[in-house]
Amino acid sequence: MLITLCYIYLWVRFQRHYTTVIRSALYRLSGGQSSFTFCALKPERVDLPREQRLKPPREDTLFLRLGDRVIYITEPQACEDLSKWTLLGSSLVCGRRLESIAFIIEATSRQKIPASPHRTNEKVLNWSDYCLPLAFSPGQPYRAVAEASLENFSRLGVAFMEDRLHMDNGLIPEKIVSVLLRETALKELFQQQQDGRIGNKRHSELKEPRNSPQLPRKSSLHLEEHQHMDGHHLHLSSCHECLELENSTILSVKFASMENIPDLPDDYAAAADDDEEEEEEERGRRNASGKPPNVLVFTGGCEERFRKIRSLLEECVDTDSYAIYHLRPQQALSEPWLENALLLVLATDQTLTPQLQLRFLSYLSQGGKLLGLSSTLCPAGLALRPRDAQKDRICRLSFTKSDSTELHLSVLSSGSVFVRDGGGGGGEVELWGEIGAPDGREMAIVRVTHGEDSGEAVLCQVRLETAPDAHDAQGSTGFSELKMSNARRYEVLTEILTSLGVSCELSQVPPHSPIYLLHTHTEQMRRFLRWLRAKTDSSGGVVRSAAGVLRLVWAGDEPPDLCDGERALHADPPESFSEHFSLQTYREHLQTRRLGRTVLYADVTSTTMDLLDGMTSQSPQETGLIAIAARQTQGKGRGGNAWLSPLGCAMFTLHLQLPVDSRLGQRIPFLQHLAALAVVESVRTLPGYEDVDLRLKWPNDIYYSNLMKLGGVLVNSSLIGQTFNLLIGCGFNVSNSNPTVCINDLVRQQNREHGRELEPLTPPQLIGRSVTLLERYISEFQLRGPQALLPLYYRRWVHGGTRVRLWSEDGPEAEVVGLDENGFLQVMGDQGVVSVQPDGNSFDMLKNLVVTKTS
Repeated sequence: MLITLCYIYLWVRFQRHYTTVIRSALYRLSGGQSSFTFCALKPERVDLPREQRLKPPREDTLFLRLGDRVIYITEPQACEDLSKWTLLGSSLVCGRRLESIAFIIEATSRQKIPASPHRTNEKVLNWSDYCLPLAFSPGQPYRAVAEASLENFSRLGVAFMEDRLHMDNGLIPEKIVSVLLRETALKELFQQQQDGRIGNKRHSELKEPRNSPQLPRKSSLHLEEHQHMDGHHLHLSSCHECLELENSTILSVKFASMENIPDLPDDYAAAADDDEEEEEEERGRRNASGKPPNVLVFTGGCEERFRKIRSLLEECVDTDSYAIYHLRPQQALSEPWLENALLLVLATDQTLTPQLQLRFLSYLSQGGKLLGLSSTLCPAGLALRPRDAQKDRICRLSFTKSDSTELHLSVLSSGSVFVRDGGGGGGEVELWGEIGAPDGREMAIVRVTHGEDSGEAVLCQVRLETAPDAHDAQGSTGFSELKMSNARRYEVLTEILTSLGVSCELSQVPPHSPIYLLHTHTEQMRRFLRWLRAKTDSSGGVVRSAAGVLRLVWAGDEPPDLCDGERALHADPPESFSEHFSLQTYREHLQTRRLGRTVLYADVTSTTMDLLDGMTSQSPQETGLIAIAARQTQGKGRGGNAWLSPLGCAMFTLHLQLPVDSRLGQRIPFLQHLAALAVVESVRTLPGYEDVDLRLKWPNDIYYSNLMKLGGVLVNSSLIGQTFNLLIGCGFNVSNSNPTVCINDLVRQQNREHGRELEPLTPPQLIGRSVTLLERYISEFQLRGPQALLPLYYRRWVHGGTRVRLWSEDGPEAEVVGLDENGFLQVMGDQGVVSVQPDGNSFDMLKNLVVTKTS
């Protein structure tokens, strides 16, 4: 083992990966095999008693040294005699978690030594935020025994080695030793101090020495001593005041009007017999906990807020596996929901009544899972500190994920933060998220547990439930900052929901829907139908495309029996064929001679490109074929990238044929620029919408300002004789706000900032306008070449005057000039003007890099 440790030491010394090594060694050597000692080297202090002097273990057990900090691995160290220590709560009476590690930390109040040369730029850790302090011994040195998970113990150790471990009251940590803690030692200390209190007729809390740090006090839910509801501690059935409160709650429900207690849905309660359980299992609605899949949302009775929270949850969780219900205040007090809820979401910042607090805390004590979103509920061990000046203001959140990586994002503050309650009682509190404050970081997201048999709660004092565009006071800058963090907001939410046992996996991909043949021009439709009938008569009534086998259904035909891989193509669709697409709206905004006149529409398909691929090469010219979908299951972007295509996104593929010897045929790369420009101008040429900040990013992206992508263009081409056969695929966010940004977000922002009443836009409207403008731009380009449209293109793109580096962060610097005559990006560098082809290259907006694009 010693040889192995030496090799590890040499590897760490030269490779500087000590953080990973410390953590892996802790996990490998935990479980009583060894003890870890983190120690600060310094001369011995002769003024201390001999038994209190810091003595390093034997030198042959040295594991790692960083400057004046060392780590030793020793034989297991025992900690049994706590008779002269002072208890800091009594959580150990009910046992501790199996994965916990006990340790003793020693600290002195001496003047702090200069910072270690290994001090990093990472945040300072407050030691008590990452452990459960149990008891302390005052004096010099100050000593405390505590427990932490292996992960948190490694964090404390690394922070100590990097000289960024903080203790209160000017104490400087000098040594951390993992120990074997005899459980009966703490129980004996608890009993001894309880007997002392009773003998002196004192029921006040233990007092710490003035010079000792104020550490949190915690105890089990099952102890007899507790505070009452004003301290937010759980009440017990053995307490006379609690019994009176419970009885008054029962009486208030008994005499309440039945009209004021609406019934919950039939499937709200758990199945009462085996038949119902079997039916529920057949629907795939049960889960590992055995509880019904009910997610209850408490908003204090506010229906509008419930609708918003339900919409948010539906975007995060598998909606096929859970039922989301509104839990009203009277239902919370009266109905037997405690055993029938998989998760309780508290989403109101109103002060909870004592009865409601008791009800929710009882749910936790019975093993319930709870998510608090800006809620005032505070289990024992925590308290809320008001931050009124920060309410609904943007703050910076640092959230630690389960894999120890950190997310940094901008969110809205609730106006409160968590602090540890110095009173007795409480469960284990884990810090998951902090926000910046003038005097340091403050607790914003915590996880509270009360032992293996009790529940857990994740409580948030940042408004993870609030969309970026929900507040008027943020202004354009605030809106942009919140929108750029919106995807991370969803990542934090799904991380929390998953930790509470809720599945956030994507639900089953919806099946492909029938395809409907629509038209806006009678003669073009007739031409296409004649070709379609002739083709299907010779092929058994089917058309083959990349989307599969399309079986044609003519007017009056009975619905066919479809085989696997087949889809119905209705040549004469019903008047109401979809709730997601308005043919009338599309027709009103389509003002073309040819493009987009014949429509293949599907609610759900793989991609619109697949619908046309394989069909257009054989179809007659001048039919203006376009494929439109409300939702794509396999959307594609440039370079093989995936493009998420939810409802609210405008998605279409347009068929176009161009002569090779035409102006645009000689400069095909310009086509994607013209298509992207058409999308931007489809909004900005509408009266009143001129200032909606849509832009163009080379080579094919549609952007909100220069901040976020909300769409793109993809062009596939094939050559048949002297004609280019082109499929122009386009997708852009119109009304799907989450998880990124959409056009209607920008419209609402315009309304708020400028007092306007602009109507939201729709996908059929903008698809029709985009195709109309694209046909116009193609015509102008064919007549006058690139200069006919480049001035307009430059007004809308984001690269004017931008200085970039080519190929890598260390590459040559150049200034963006514009597009050359072929549509390639031109940059001016030391070697003159260079053209960059779009195929295989991309523009990294965050780093101002023109980089080679990899698949």
